[in-house]
Amino acid sequence: MRDEREARAGVTVSGWTTRRWLRVGVGATLAVLAVLGGLGTWSMARASDLTSQVVDTNSPALISAVRLEAALVNQETGVRGYGLAGQRDFLAPYDQGVADEKAALSRLRPLIRDDETARKDLADVERLADQWQRRIAHPVAAAPAGSAVPLATERADEGKRTFDSLRSALDRQQTHLQDSREAASEDLARAITLRNWVFTAIALSILVVAALIFEGLRRGVTAPLTRIATSAREVAKGRFDRPIAAEGPADLRRLGMDVEEMRRRLVAELAHTERSRQQLDEQAADLRRSNAELEQFAYVASHDLQEPLRKVSSFTQLLQRRYGEQLDERADQYIAFAVDGANRMQVLINDLLAFSRVGRVHNESREVDLEALVERTLGTLSMAAEETGAEITHDPLPTVLGDTTQLGMLWQNLLSNALKFHSPERPPRIHIEARQDGDTWHFAVRDNGIGIAPEFRDKVFVIFQRLHTKDAYPGTGIGLAMCKKVVEFHGGTIGIDPEHGPGTRVVFTLPALRAAEPDTTEEPSA
Repeated sequence: MRDEREARAGVTVSGWTTRRWLRVGVGATLAVLAVLGGLGTWSMARASDLTSQVVDTNSPALISAVRLEAALVNQETGVRGYGLAGQRDFLAPYDQGVADEKAALSRLRPLIRDDETARKDLADVERLADQWQRRIAHPVAAAPAGSAVPLATERADEGKRTFDSLRSALDRQQTHLQDSREAASEDLARAITLRNWVFTAIALSILVVAALIFEGLRRGVTAPLTRIATSAREVAKGRFDRPIAAEGPADLRRLGMDVEEMRRRLVAELAHTERSRQQLDEQAADLRRSNAELEQFAYVASHDLQEPLRKVSSFTQLLQRRYGEQLDERADQYIAFAVDGANRMQVLINDLLAFSRVGRVHNESREVDLEALVERTLGTLSMAAEETGAEITHDPLPTVLGDTTQLGMLWQNLLSNALKFHSPERPPRIHIEARQDGDTWHFAVRDNGIGIAPEFRDKVFVIFQRLHTKDAYPGTGIGLAMCKKVVEFHGGTIGIDPEHGPGTRVVFTLPALRAAEPDTTEEPSA
């Protein structure tokens, strides 16, 4: 089904959905960042190693070599001064030089253990220093003051040659250490430069990736979604002929085609609705013509039909009064039948007219005080209540929004039925219930009369539906049908409580009066 819509829309849908594009994009971005991060880590580690080599190895080694040279020079100065003057005080630089030599060697050896050239240089220095000390320094320093001068004079040339060789070895050592430090410093400078370039490349790559992601999301996601949303808003405004664009990744294209399919269904539904509306307009016109005919019929029934009935009834009664003594008993019976039939026909026509006027003639919506309305109704039914010994009570009744005449007919029919269909075995006991539930008032008229059989509880609201003969209970069978029409016109419901007994309990609802409702001009809420 989806493939058919895609082919119909002329769209070649690839398997690359938004999620897949995001996965590939994020994966490529992470791979690039991982490579750049590895290069950055390596460059930082290299720069750190070279910095440690320069700071912790090369520079301290060169400093220790210089201190070693200074220590040996101090020894040579002390020995030469003692050899010339023969005074023991001149050996103080020699003694300090011996101690400084030991300290310098102890620091220098660990620093150059990984540098073969520096180890060879140190070995030459130590060999020549040991040779000089063994042949010149130690003998002269150990000789007594009187013997030191001749010994120093005797070995002066040898001492000079040996110490010059030592100086040359010290110079070579320091030159090699200096070159090593400079080489390490150059490597460090190159490593720092490489590190800076790597981090610059990382920053530029991040910016490029962010720009590519933004542009990709704009072109692949936000722009198609924006176009779909724009087209959908145009359709929502009523431009149902505008097709929905299907662009972008596969899932967004499918979304666009789904929305397009929905638009097409809406267009079809609107076309069907328009045809239905036209049919409803035609039916409404037919109903208006039918209502006009019914109103004309009501006028005819209220004037043209009742006038002949009144003549029949009047002249039949006149015939009975004038010629009653000349007619036999059967003729009197026939005349009585005719008069009764004419009277019942007139009552039936009047009830039918009243039923047809509900919601059409009486339709003045206003606040109705049901407490006062029920009291007036009870006053009208006071004779019937007194004759039957009825006891009628009611809960506190509210004020509702409706038509006073129609609600009066509602209470008139319900209470008169409760009195009419009372049980001969007990006096009528009638109670009106009222309770509010949210925006709805629930009413009930409860009696202890003869009740209604379960199979007739729905039929009693049908017009002209009678459960008893007119001889047993008078009436036209239109009362409860009128009650149903009045309640439904006011937006409520009505029915018979199937669990109540003995007697009947008619329940119905009416909308509650809202606090902000105007007094008389608003229509009742349905």
